[in-house]
Amino acid sequence: MLSRTLLSIGAIALTACAATASSAQDNDTAFAESGPHGRHVKVMIISMFAPEGQVWLDHLGPWESIPVAGLSPDYPDVHCNKQDICVMTTGMGHANAAASTMALTFSPRFNLRHTYFMIAGIAGIDPAQGTLGSAAWAKYLVDFGIQWELDAREIPAGWKTGYLGINTTSPDQKPPLDYKTEVFQLNAQLADAAYALSRNVVLTDSAQAQAARAKFSYAPANQPPSVIQCDTLAGDTWFSGTDLGQRARDWTKIMTDGKGKYCTTQQEDNATFEALTRAANAHRVDLSRVAVLRTGSDFDRPYAGQTSADNLLNYQAQGGFPLAIANLYLTGNPLVQDIATHWGQWREGVPQR
Repeated sequence: MLSRTLLSIGAIALTACAATASSAQDNDTAFAESGPHGRHVKVMIISMFAPEGQVWLDHLGPWESIPVAGLSPDYPDVHCNKQDICVMTTGMGHANAAASTMALTFSPRFNLRHTYFMIAGIAGIDPAQGTLGSAAWAKYLVDFGIQWELDAREIPAGWKTGYLGINTTSPDQKPPLDYKTEVFQLNAQLADAAYALSRNVVLTDSAQAQAARAKFSYAPANQPPSVIQCDTLAGDTWFSGTDLGQRARDWTKIMTDGKGKYCTTQQEDNATFEALTRAANAHRVDLSRVAVLRTGSDFDRPYAGQTSADNLLNYQAQGGFPLAIANLYLTGNPLVQDIATHWGQWREGVPQR
């Protein structure tokens, strides 16, 4: 009886070992298919939700789907084509963006040491800087969420806003950068190269967006969309209002020592860039190879005579969403293609122009 038990235990152990070996072999095979150090990627496009990613998938396929542990369960795969251009989707908001980007950059399935990253998404837009469908390349990423906030009904006399930097005593002071994620400066040479490649692109427009623009009495809000350079503000809380919009302008100036120019508002970019920073500290990515493109899908404040509530609650009626999605591809693809097709010029860094 004992010998039979031992034989059974041995058989079970052999079966378990075989299963483990088979599993390990499967993993080794999957890793080998990506190369001994992971798949090399020339351009990684980072989108935040399905429509932003789909516009690339519709144009640049066919695609290979590569599952990556730790990505959003809604977007579990990275898609790569034969040009070594890949697209991943993080999920919306700070938490999803950071978690998914960390999972991507620390995955053994990819070698991203020479990869150019392009964060490409839609955004609210300041009508003093752009319009519905405008495409903006940023040089600064500023976090709008890391502030103190007072009840708007109790703002001290003489203050223009109830927002102020953490551990400051007035809204005009620059705070100590204790979080280390409040503001990031991108590689200006890459941003300028991206702008130069795309500045003359003819962008998509629509009659619905034209009608929405016409309600503004000034340019560039009431003009056709164009490719521009200005900076982007991240915060998970959507806002609408002239005073809040002015705070966005002022905060960008404060945090960039007067060098930045606010024009788009979105949720994720500081979180995504901080995750890339952690990966760069581990020598897995190169932060000088990060570009950020945001396209205007709705105005961040009302036109004269409109309420802030109406501007926010009926943002879809402006007609900017389909333009912003289409213009992501039209504006971003010249950079993507230049990198992929002239890799010899880009591999060691942004080429001089």
